[in-house]
Amino acid sequence: MIVRCGHLLAVAVAGFAAVAPGAALAQTYPVKPVTMVVPWPAGGSTDIVMRAISEAAAKHLGQTIVIDNKPGASGTLGPAVLAATAKPDGYTLAQIPITVMRLPLMQKVTWDPRKDFTFILQLTGYTFGITAKADGPYQSWRDLVAFAKDNPGKVTYATPGTGTSLHIGMEQIAAKAGIQLTHVPFKGGAETNAAVLGGHTTLQADSTGWKPLVEGGQLKLLAIWTAERSKNWPQTPTLQELGYPFVFDSPFGIAGPKGMDAEVVRKVHDAFKKALEEPALIETMAKYDMVPRYLDTEGYRKAIEEVIAGEQAALEKIGLTKKE
Repeated sequence: MIVRCGHLLAVAVAGFAAVAPGAALAQTYPVKPVTMVVPWPAGGSTDIVMRAISEAAAKHLGQTIVIDNKPGASGTLGPAVLAATAKPDGYTLAQIPITVMRLPLMQKVTWDPRKDFTFILQLTGYTFGITAKADGPYQSWRDLVAFAKDNPGKVTYATPGTGTSLHIGMEQIAAKAGIQLTHVPFKGGAETNAAVLGGHTTLQADSTGWKPLVEGGQLKLLAIWTAERSKNWPQTPTLQELGYPFVFDSPFGIAGPKGMDAEVVRKVHDAFKKALEEPALIETMAKYDMVPRYLDTEGYRKAIEEVIAGEQAALEKIGLTKKE
């Protein structure tokens, strides 16, 4: 009996020793800089806003947050690398665009959005718009539609990649308008800006990285995808005003790899939530027509499930779901 009790005590001590280091790490986190993977090129609207949010959050987290740009694969390369290689210790996080949930419905990928990430909180969403060269022939969306109806497939449009909200949104708009457009994918806003400015594509569909070019008179904003007109561009009609029953704003948040400790998740969540409440950050986000769209950890997880269900229905409707 004594031997058995000693054996049980030894097992308990061994179990405590196995668990204690992880708990200790969670209590002391963070003790070194945190890497934030931004899956878009430097200088675009997402990169700029994520740098501002991360800088604000770092003050509350107590450590520097270092931005690591990993563009490619329609914003999924960075999260895919994180899911495959990062330790679940809270020192590698990533911005999670909606393509992380959408692309697995369209093609074979290396990650499962339900299993391979620890979702932490939702941050904000985008203002998307369609632009054309300011000195080009299309001064309104209706001008473009009229030409496209007479010239199927000749109108090209640039987006940050296949499967992005811009790509799927444009295809839904085109289907509703009864026109055929040709998609030209790029890696991010800098490239889509250059494509439409250089006349390599007719249009650009992207978030507000085009803002300086619109304000500078080089690009013309034909339509905006928010529920209401933007305060920055009050003369530009929304999709709904143009007769399309759509609002696309592609909300995003941050996540780490699967298996993160709940206490680490709480610390990261709290730091970013406090950042979103700072007036200076809200002002910076507003410059890109972004506003805080905070959801806590549980709310964000539920939103992910809703996104997957909604994307499945939308992709089936336009025939872009993967073939089994």
